[in-house]
Amino acid sequence: MESFKVATYNVNSIRSRLHIVIPWLRENSPDVVCLQETKVEDSQFPVSAFEDAGYQVVFRGAKSYNGVAIASRTEPAEVLHGFQDEGPPDDDRLVAAIFSGIVVVNSYVPQGREKESTHFSYKLAWFKRLGNFLNSHWSPEIPLIWCGDLNVAPEDIDVHDPKRLLGHVCFTPEVWEAYNALKAWGLEDVYRRHHPGEAGRYTFFDYRVPRAVERGLGWRVDHILATEPLAARSLRCDIDMKPRLAERPSDHTILVADFMT
Repeated sequence: MESFKVATYNVNSIRSRLHIVIPWLRENSPDVVCLQETKVEDSQFPVSAFEDAGYQVVFRGAKSYNGVAIASRTEPAEVLHGFQDEGPPDDDRLVAAIFSGIVVVNSYVPQGREKESTHFSYKLAWFKRLGNFLNSHWSPEIPLIWCGDLNVAPEDIDVHDPKRLLGHVCFTPEVWEAYNALKAWGLEDVYRRHHPGEAGRYTFFDYRVPRAVERGLGWRVDHILATEPLAARSLRCDIDMKPRLAERPSDHTILVADFMT
């Protein structure tokens, strides 16, 4: 039996996190790892570090903000950067690639800042645009993964204090509605498939909160979703806390899933 292992990690600057990413790749040997907030211009992306570890990488980025990349053991059959619509391309927030018939869509969804801002309305529209993007290129009948920092905590158990945090731009009914509408296209939360009802497991711990990890003050905003043909063949999906506990960590940690192929 062969498997396909995919991971997602908001690195919060790839050059500042190579000391975590490269050893993790060597130790865990994923087929694909999706990275967000690489925060580096394309000309400065550390391609050689990935090549030395046995990975090739496709990416789009800009200095100091955003940026997405997909590193893989094998060359993708096809790569799409950004939206294919009439709006802003956002190619530093969205990249898709195909590996042995499996579509991997890596996204860094806008955070939204404040609910009264244009950034929040842009976030809601972003989910709709992504739904149109998926529907125009693929079908929920094929093996497809959507993953990344999606900037939504879908349930009360996905945040440490749901009463106090309700209304935050990542934990509010408007975002849940947009996210669930996209899921209804035919996507399943693979982590919840394997950990139904499990509270207290998070992928993001704010730097600004003292001892956030030790106190369990986190959010589950990084996700791996899959269409039913692939979700049904998922073997596991787990949060690896070691990267968040490492020296000079990102404020996120790694989520990883295995699928039978």
